[in-house]
Amino acid sequence: MPLSTAQSLGWSLARTMMVIIVLIETSQGFAVMPLDEFDGDPACIVCEYDPFNR
Repeated sequence: MPLSTAQSLGWSLARTMMVIIVLIETSQGFAVMPLDEFDGDPACIVCEYDPFNR
């Protein structure tokens, strides 16, 4: 998915689900997922969306 789409989706998911969402870079583009489900290389994380941090 393109970066701009992933950024928008990441923030929206974080606010909706009220969990920390990470945006990661993969060989096929960008992806978003809850931090609790990410078990890959931390160097792949581009951004974290934390709905509790203002």
